[in-house]
Amino acid sequence: MTADLLITGATGFIGSRVAAAARGRADVRVRSLSRRTPCGPQDAGTVSADLARPGSLYGTCAGVDVLIHCASRVSGAPDAVAAVNDMGTKALVEEAVRAGVHRIVYVSTAAVHGRGPFRGVRPGEVPIAPVSAAGRTRAAAERHVLDAGGLVLRPHLVHGAGDRWVVPGLVGLLRELSATITGCTALQSMIDVDTLGRAVVAAALSPHHGPGAHYVGHPDPVPASELLTAVCGQVERPGDGSSVDMATARARAAGSPRALHHLGILTVDHWFADDAFWTDLDCSPGGNFTTTFPRSAPWYRTHLTAPA
Repeated sequence: MTADLLITGATGFIGSRVAAAARGRADVRVRSLSRRTPCGPQDAGTVSADLARPGSLYGTCAGVDVLIHCASRVSGAPDAVAAVNDMGTKALVEEAVRAGVHRIVYVSTAAVHGRGPFRGVRPGEVPIAPVSAAGRTRAAAERHVLDAGGLVLRPHLVHGAGDRWVVPGLVGLLRELSATITGCTALQSMIDVDTLGRAVVAAALSPHHGPGAHYVGHPDPVPASELLTAVCGQVERPGDGSSVDMATARARAAGSPRALHHLGILTVDHWFADDAFWTDLDCSPGGNFTTTFPRSAPWYRTHLTAPA
């Protein structure tokens, strides 16, 4: 039986991989929701609507079996962020329920839990405690989806071609320090974006994944030292290859909130354990970070040739 999928955010970093994974399956028909007005045959599968304009969502879920909601806004004025993530998601979920959509899946973020530390925590073990406007409004979006009986998926750090935050931020930090850093002991949940795209589609179609929230990361957490070694060895080695200790790194990064945030990636555990997510799922977590990162390293080198 063929399922009709509607995907929001299908042109974004994660959403584009979700759309590609869905279009690669013979058992689904795919439509995407976009703010852009369809303008030709190549856009026949595009539904025109804007999450920031709830009225435009009417009718968008007609004939849809599964809604996969990947769209979000992570920067800008708080009101604009809330309009998309909170109120836009609320209106979209209400439209999906009205249209009789059988399944709603929302790609959220583990950042809804705040700054940590989190070491091996499982779903339901730590509170929702976001610290930013994006985190608070995405937590609100989760609640709309969960209240409607939907499935929430929470990746933490996502890497791969198109990443503009995780690895670019680390490269920017190391450029600012003109050195690498010793004494990095944190563990991070990570997943490459192509595996995440396949996993989202598999979970959306899985008979074994009912309502609730799951963490979506590779089962093996990534030590910060391993992450740094990969970035320095395969993307860019900072300065003359020297290193500094953590106290020196904090002092040098003190004037840069972005640098301090990425310093936190190296010093604060964010390991979310949810092996049950992969059980009975028609998708494998694939290779670990050491295996998958080299595939995207050339892309990072190309897109990080100029100073951040």
